[in-house]
Amino acid sequence: MTFQDLNISPIILKALAKENYKTPTPIQAQAIPAVLAGRDLLGCAQTGTGKTAAFSVPMIQLLNEQPPKPGMGRRIRALVLSPTRELALQISDNVKAYSQFTKLRSTAIVGGVSQKTQERALQQGADILIATPGRLIDLMNQKQVDLQHVEILVLDEADRMLDMGFIHDVKRIIAKMPSKKQTLFFSATMPAEINQLVKTLLHNPVKVEITPVSSTAERIKQSVYLLETGSKQKQLNELLKDPSIASALVFTRTKRGADRVARGLNKVNITAQAIHGDKSQTSRQNALKNFKSGETRVLVATDIAARGIDIDELSHVINFNLPNIPETYVHRIGRTGRAGLSGTAISFCEVDEVPFLRDIEKLIGKSIPEVKDHAYPMSSSLRASKVDRSPKPASARPARAKTAAAKTASSKSASSKTTSTKSTSTKSTPSKAAHTRSGSTRSNRAPKIVKK
Repeated sequence: MTFQDLNISPIILKALAKENYKTPTPIQAQAIPAVLAGRDLLGCAQTGTGKTAAFSVPMIQLLNEQPPKPGMGRRIRALVLSPTRELALQISDNVKAYSQFTKLRSTAIVGGVSQKTQERALQQGADILIATPGRLIDLMNQKQVDLQHVEILVLDEADRMLDMGFIHDVKRIIAKMPSKKQTLFFSATMPAEINQLVKTLLHNPVKVEITPVSSTAERIKQSVYLLETGSKQKQLNELLKDPSIASALVFTRTKRGADRVARGLNKVNITAQAIHGDKSQTSRQNALKNFKSGETRVLVATDIAARGIDIDELSHVINFNLPNIPETYVHRIGRTGRAGLSGTAISFCEVDEVPFLRDIEKLIGKSIPEVKDHAYPMSSSLRASKVDRSPKPASARPARAKTAAAKTASSKSASSKTTSTKSTSTKSTPSKAAHTRSGSTRSNRAPKIVKK
């Protein structure tokens, strides 16, 4: 299949060809016709599958085929909501590329930078607005944004917007739009909360689910290091001595952790920069630019900041901290092994993260191979008590049940004997509780002494 087969207009095909787009990805092949037909869409696909083009290309075509009436000026007719600045700017760049031969105008409004430039862009008019919820709410409160003419709403990375607490902002934004509109809802994962939101926002949607959330690309080589507590930084420094690791995206659980890991790498002359929500917009953009150009070898990121990092030739993903949500693991490692290339995903696991590892393995349906030949192994005692990686054979279950029944019968018999024994001993020996009560009430009666 080619893009020509999807009934895309020549003016957009020309832009796609210029950007070296040749064959549509599965989600593009399924989503584009549905959106062009005016249907609401629910799209579930892992990162790197081409979601942005899947909604941007048909959105641009629909708007371009229905230009505003003369004298009405430019009004915001499409809104794309994104959870992070990086992702919003990435979408904005793509939309500009796909629409370069049309007369449509798009702009992005995000936090972390002065809003003066954004205000001027809005005053000049925009057909397509790409925004993060926080900054959009600010500008709406200042009467700088009018959403009364929105015809197409796109919610991208909807699961992450929920995780970040933007759900109330999103609802406030949607309340300012016409009730009749086309809604395109994209998410890397589909937890129960997302399905509930879908029911309230989408009308008879077409569902496109390319890859189940539990699957990981076969071309990604996965491994895990079981480490002694406190040795992750040393193991990472040692691992990155390998020159074959050309570029690595390292995930940490916290912003402070990202800074600490980056400092630890720079101390041993491994170029690294951290990217997270507390960094300024300029700092984050520079870190991403340096990583893409190869000037920085390692980018250390939190999950939220990593949304919007779009790199085709990323050789390694390293989980410095295992995520406590199994689906996040799938999303993380999906950033390597793109565009038909192979990739490597390495995870570090200390004893308190073993439950997270178990949940991940349960989700993906297989055990992650362990790397045992390294300098900082988890102690044998901890491995014995916390790490049992051998699966229990199904045939053993009936035996366990039978054993349990036997134990129950034995327990009842023992209980009966114990009751009989207690009955006998109660008559002959005062209980410890009796002594305590005697002492606490200062009774003048001496305890009965049983002669043996």
